[in-house]
Amino acid sequence: MKVLLLYPRFPQSFWSFEKTLALLNRKAMLPPLGLVTAAAILPQNWEFKLVDCNVRDVTPAEWDWAELVILSAMIVQKDNLLEQIQVAKRKGKRVAVGGPYATALPHEVTEVGADYLILDEGEITLPLFVKGITQGEPSGIFRANGDRPDVTSTPIPRFDLLEFDAYAEMSVQFSRGCPFQCEFCDIIVLYGRKPRTKTPEQLLKELDRLYELGWRRSIFMVDDNFIGNKRNVKLFLKQLKPWMEAHQYPFSFATEASVDLAQDQELMDWMVQCNFGAVFLGIETPDEASLTLTQKYQNTRDSLSDAVYAITRSGLRVMAGFIIGFDGEKAGAGQRIVQFVEQTSIPTALFSMLQALPDTALWHRLEKEGRLRSKSANINQTTLMNFVPTRPLEEIAREYVDAFWELYDPVKFLDRAYRHYRILGEATYPKKGKGAKKTINWVTIYALLTICWRQGVLRKTRWQFWRNLWNMQRHNPGGVSSYLSVCAQIEHFLEYRQIVKQEIEMQVAQFLAGEAVDTNVADKRKVMC
Repeated sequence: MKVLLLYPRFPQSFWSFEKTLALLNRKAMLPPLGLVTAAAILPQNWEFKLVDCNVRDVTPAEWDWAELVILSAMIVQKDNLLEQIQVAKRKGKRVAVGGPYATALPHEVTEVGADYLILDEGEITLPLFVKGITQGEPSGIFRANGDRPDVTSTPIPRFDLLEFDAYAEMSVQFSRGCPFQCEFCDIIVLYGRKPRTKTPEQLLKELDRLYELGWRRSIFMVDDNFIGNKRNVKLFLKQLKPWMEAHQYPFSFATEASVDLAQDQELMDWMVQCNFGAVFLGIETPDEASLTLTQKYQNTRDSLSDAVYAITRSGLRVMAGFIIGFDGEKAGAGQRIVQFVEQTSIPTALFSMLQALPDTALWHRLEKEGRLRSKSANINQTTLMNFVPTRPLEEIAREYVDAFWELYDPVKFLDRAYRHYRILGEATYPKKGKGAKKTINWVTIYALLTICWRQGVLRKTRWQFWRNLWNMQRHNPGGVSSYLSVCAQIEHFLEYRQIVKQEIEMQVAQFLAGEAVDTNVADKRKVMC
C-alpha cells in the first residue's frame, strides 16, 4: 500500500509566527506528530510519503504515486483539510481522515467525501482501519467506543519522514489526558481525565532516534498538561537528566502545564536541570468568579500572580493563555487581563475570545440553553464567539481588540520581555550549558542583524532595545540568546494584531447589521399583527 500522509495548512494565527520564522529560514513551528505516530502504528511493509502543506504543496508525482491518502487535523485546520479531501477525491484517491477535528465533527468530514474516518486515539482505531481496508471495505467509521489505549505500547514515531530543516521545533509526547474539569476544554473529551504516560525508557528511545537523525534544537513536549501525573513526570526527569548530560545537552524543551506547577519546587528544579526553558500556562482570566463558573478550580486555590513569579524565578520562561467572554463576566475584563499580564511581566500572552468546542461541557450547556450560534467551531483569534454571551457581543469584541492591540504594542512587549528575563536571572543557565554546543551560522547572524535593525534603529523602540540588551549582557549574559528570540516574536505580532483588529471589527459590523435586519423584520411583523 502506497500511503500519502497529508497535513493541512494552518491559517495565520497567534502561533503561526510567519515573520519570525522567516528570519530563521523555517517554514513551520512544529511538525505533525500525530501523522508520524500513525505511520509507526500502520503496517511497516506499507510505503509512506509525508507532505506538510505548511511546508510545501503536494507534487503531481506524489498524487500519482499514492493509493491511499491519510489526513489528520485540528479544528483550526478544517478549511484546508476539507479542501484537500476534495482534491484527493477528484484525483480518484481513497481518503481516510483522523485527528481531533474529525473526531469532534465527523459529519463535516464525510460530507466532502472522506471514505474512512479513523476517530479517537489511533492505537485502537488504526488497527481496526487496517483490518477493514485489507478486507476490502470501501468505507467505514472506526471508533474506540470509550476505550483509552495504554500509551506504553505506542511505537517510536516515524521521525524519518519529516523534513527537519523546515521546522523551528520538534514534537514529542509524554502523556495524554488532564485531571481537571474545565468546562470549555475539549482535551478531557478527547483524551480523558486520567493522565496516561509513556515510560521513561520509551520516551528516551524517541530522543535517541531524534539524536540519531541529527536533530539538535528545541523540542516541544506537546502534552496538554505535562504535569498531570507528577509522580511519573518526576520519574522521567530523573532519567532524562543523565541522558542529557551524556549527550552534552543537545536539546532544550518547552511544554504546557497547569499553574499548580508553582506548588512543586522539586518538579520545577528537575525541569530546569533537564533544560526545560519555557512553560505555557492556561491562566485564562484573573477574574476568580469566571474561573469558578468555568470549573477551573485549580486556578483559584492560590494567587495566580504569585504562581507566575514562582515559576519564573525557578528558571522557566512563562507563556500563558487568556480568554474573554465567560458567562457573568463584568465589563473591563480585557483591561484586567492586560493589567495582569503587565503586572506579572509575561511576554507571550495568547489572547482569544471564548469558543464553545464540540462535545465539551460548555457546548452541551449552551446547546441546552439555546445559545449556540453555530453547530461548528473554529479556534482562532480572528473569529467571534460561536454562542450568545451574557453581555453584549460588541462590548466583548471591543475590549478584546483594544486589549490585543495594547498587549502587542512593541514598546510594552519589549518592556515585558526584559522584565521577565530579569526575574529569570541566572536561574536557567548555570547547570545546563556545560558541554552544550551552540550553532552560529549565517541564518542566525542575519536574524540577529534584522532584529537589531528593525527594533534598534527603525522603530520607536530603538533606545529601549539597546538599553535592555546592554543590561541583559551585564546582569544575565547566559539569557541573551533566549531573550533575543523572544524579542523576535514582535515581528509576527505587529502584523497579526492588525489582522485581528480588521477581522473582528468587520465581523462585528456584519453581526450588528444582521441584528438590525432581524429587528426590522420583527417590528414589521408586529405592525402586521
